[in-house]
Amino acid sequence: MAADDLVLRSAVSRSAAGKDVGTAWGGEPLDVPMYASVPDALDGVDVLVDYTSVDAVRTNTFAALDRGVSVVIGTSGLTADDFADIGRRANEAGVGVVASGNFSLTAAMAQAAALLVARHLPSREIIDYASAGKPDAPSGTARELAERLGEVSPNSVEVPPEQTSGHVEARGTTVAGTQVHSLRLPSFVVSTEVVFALPDERLSIRHDAGGTPIPYVSGTLLAVRAVLGRTGLTRGLDTLLLAD
Repeated sequence: MAADDLVLRSAVSRSAAGKDVGTAWGGEPLDVPMYASVPDALDGVDVLVDYTSVDAVRTNTFAALDRGVSVVIGTSGLTADDFADIGRRANEAGVGVVASGNFSLTAAMAQAAALLVARHLPSREIIDYASAGKPDAPSGTARELAERLGEVSPNSVEVPPEQTSGHVEARGTTVAGTQVHSLRLPSFVVSTEVVFALPDERLSIRHDAGGTPIPYVSGTLLAVRAVLGRTGLTRGLDTLLLAD
């Protein structure tokens, strides 16, 4: 609403459908209607921003692409196969999708740094920290990082997880060749740490987020501005930043 070059056209909420966005949240009317579903909300819309759930985001995205509407996805939990489907549909529709596990600018810089390091250090693991109530694991940030790292270089693992003595679950889950360990505890919001190692030395790159949406606003708006000039799927806010 505060951006001079953007206009908020509509919003989606089943429980508040038919209301104005402003009055639904106890404020002044903003002349922005709320609808029960994404297809109903797309008239006059150039970009759909989706921060929903992994159960809804694919349907929402495909509904927008079918209407020629670009999409910015900040929803967590999508897999590499999901993104392959989304990228294919976006190419068929001739419109753009920008998806990021984390739209924080500092998180994007941490990911860009990790991708640079992965070219030179062959061994790594990821620790994914989040609140006790976060239902998905690993987080979208950690999953995206692991998948992007796998595109840069293979991970060197001396003892494959399936050969672990004792409890193989203690080695975490394998995402694109990298072991990811998810902690779900009170006091964490979303933190992601990747640890690289060589004999007798280590390098850790870690991003920590606070409890407000402030860190994600500027990155989301950057993606909204950039997606209209793209076709197909672009993954990672760092991709947009490095393109600039």
